[in-house]
Amino acid sequence: MGGLGMMMPWVVGQAAEQASDVAEVTVQTITLFRAVVIGIVQGLTEFLPISSTAHVKVVPVLLGWGDPGVSFTAVIQLGSVAAILWYFWDDLSSVTAKFVQAVFDRRFDGPDFRLGLGILLGTLPIVTVGLFIKLFVPGYDKSIIRSTGAIAITSIVMAMLLGVAELMGQRQRDFSKLGLGDGLAVGIAQMLALIPGVSRSGSTLTAGLFVGLKRETAARFSFLLGTPAILLSGLVSITDVVGSDSAVGLVPLIGGLVAAVISSYLAIAWLIEFLKTHSTWVFVWYRLAFGAVLLIAIVSGLENI
Repeated sequence: MGGLGMMMPWVVGQAAEQASDVAEVTVQTITLFRAVVIGIVQGLTEFLPISSTAHVKVVPVLLGWGDPGVSFTAVIQLGSVAAILWYFWDDLSSVTAKFVQAVFDRRFDGPDFRLGLGILLGTLPIVTVGLFIKLFVPGYDKSIIRSTGAIAITSIVMAMLLGVAELMGQRQRDFSKLGLGDGLAVGIAQMLALIPGVSRSGSTLTAGLFVGLKRETAARFSFLLGTPAILLSGLVSITDVVGSDSAVGLVPLIGGLVAAVISSYLAIAWLIEFLKTHSTWVFVWYRLAFGAVLLIAIVSGLENI
């Protein structure tokens, strides 16, 4: 930790220089091929606890394409929303219908009402803070917080937190035992995903484990809770990316969306099955390695990182 602490000021300085270049990088044209590749990266990493924002930014930069920008990233996230709706349609429709019925019947102590209200409460933190950033922090997407150095450090910190949650979590509760406090706790953790590199699924899965949910339950709740947030994020940014001054055409945008839908669906299906019989340690080690490689690249002076 001492070596990392001594490295921090230098990395932050490098990150500040990188942040000043973000606006220039994002104006590069996104072709159909690049959009499809970015869509695949988005879909595969959106629901794995490894940060889709980090990978969607870093992978294109490593390939020499530049940062695709937050607006394009947010819009192709709609493909991930479509995949959630596709995979969890029965769950979502059942939760919605039972929640509405519970309200009409005034059955406020049942699991259906608690789950529905938990999703609503869990959505409020990220929507509130995200809207505040959108309205009052116009330079947020071009700030140091989106730099590769910041993403690397964040990835390492979140990996450590997931590891602690894996060690300390009781993993005893399923959907039938969800409480309103769980929705709020996981929702606050989801809010942290506004920081690039945190990983929405990673932060919510970590919070779910901390409050004692089973791994599979934490993952499914993370997916259901993320639907409104990802949908709103994409809808808010869609006007930015299809505007007259946008470097993204309609065909690449559609290609990226389709790629994101397919890869997201596969990632969801795989992770649900994986967590039934495996721990999250593979993601902890991956995130530690990912962050370390980025830091090494920055220290080595790779200017395009």
